[in-house]
Amino acid sequence: MSKKNAYKQKIEAELELVHAKLLEFKARSKIYAADMSIKYNERIEELEDKFDATKAKLKKLDEAGEEKWEHFKDDVEAAWHTLSTAVKDVAEKFKK
Repeated sequence: MSKKNAYKQKIEAELELVHAKLLEFKARSKIYAADMSIKYNERIEELEDKFDATKAKLKKLDEAGEEKWEHFKDDVEAAWHTLSTAVKDVAEKFKK
């Protein structure tokens, strides 16, 4: 075998190894994308739950009479704080 052919076979073998790695990386990226999609959807569901809870507390405050609305104010503020903090956390995590 000539040096040229030996060199060519060596490079072709190395290219096959690189190709295998590329395929592995592509497969891993699909898994990562699926995992991120799942996590993203879970976080959205959590935010929707917190949003609905805040709206429900605000509705109770709205339905309360003028003399009782302050009783519900702390609940609304706590729910709002929880929701706004969760939104900031999710925005920060998915910004990366």
